Amino acid sequence: MTPPTPSGAAPEVLERAARVVGPAVQAAVGRLSPALLEPLAHHLAGAGKGVRGALVLVAAAAAGAEQTAGLGQAVGLPGAVAVELVHNYSLIHDDIMDEDLERRHRPTVWAQFGIGAAIIAGDALAALATEVLLDDPTPPRVAAAAALTRATQEMIAGQADDLAYETRDAISVEECQLMEARKTGALLACSAALGPILAGAPTATVSALADFGQHLGAAFQAVDDILGIWGLPARTGKAVGNDLEQHKKSLPVVVALARAGDRRAALAGLLDGELGPAEVAAATRMIEECGAEAETRALADHHFGAALAALDRADLVAGPRADLVAIANFVTERDR
Repeated sequence: MTPPTPSGAAPEVLERAARVVGPAVQAAVGRLSPALLEPLAHHLAGAGKGVRGALVLVAAAAAGAEQTAGLGQAVGLPGAVAVELVHNYSLIHDDIMDEDLERRHRPTVWAQFGIGAAIIAGDALAALATEVLLDDPTPPRVAAAAALTRATQEMIAGQADDLAYETRDAISVEECQLMEARKTGALLACSAALGPILAGAPTATVSALADFGQHLGAAFQAVDDILGIWGLPARTGKAVGNDLEQHKKSLPVVVALARAGDRRAALAGLLDGELGPAEVAAATRMIEECGAEAETRALADHHFGAALAALDRADLVAGPRADLVAIANFVTERDR
């Protein structure tokens, strides 16, 4: 299933969720050491659309939780805050590992405040996420904390694989997809599952929404990989071919190497060398000629369709279900 042409606008449900989750995240961060507040305020001022937190609140409402403005705020908010804290911790640490100087057109935390400050700020957010969920250790909240801990470990495993693959010669398409399922899919799956877990929904409902999030994560990452090579700097905030310059074994690269045939050695040699603008342009052409961009887009479409199909396995409230579809469309259409 191919998502419709991008409208460029975020769905209104993300704005509704951000008005609730944003202040709650700020309040939670306010508990931390005063020495951490400046770097964290800097990072959070460049906040994204809050997709993960929104998924928690919308999925809670879809699973039958009491609604406020179409969101399952009463039971879902601690989960939404916790998952956003984990996500932002991962971004701060990713920027250090990738040596990225900018995120969303602003200096990254490590670039502005130093590596040490960025590491400890990320650590603080990770610990705070569990604290927020266990402030009131009811059985649903304990189950949610356990689910988030498992997802965080999966995300870390995926990131470890991603780093290891940068210097490994041969990676299969299947290995790359598993890495991305961990790195991105695990936290999105958890985001979609935390709402129904906190709402005490049946296991089948939790499972269906988790599968929705897992497939959405795979589609999201495939789109992100495309943007990492072909995205416009004015929209992505990163240079053209940024992933190639960093020698990332993203999905288009792995697919291209698998499909390159007798050109594989030439492509691999180009990708492994020093990549200036001319080399990035040459590598991008070779990747396109191998059909990797089209295949990656097809994989994104496949997972988008599987995400929507997962919603059909549960008896969901109509309005919030439509909001989940709107979020899925947005993250698979995004151009930034």
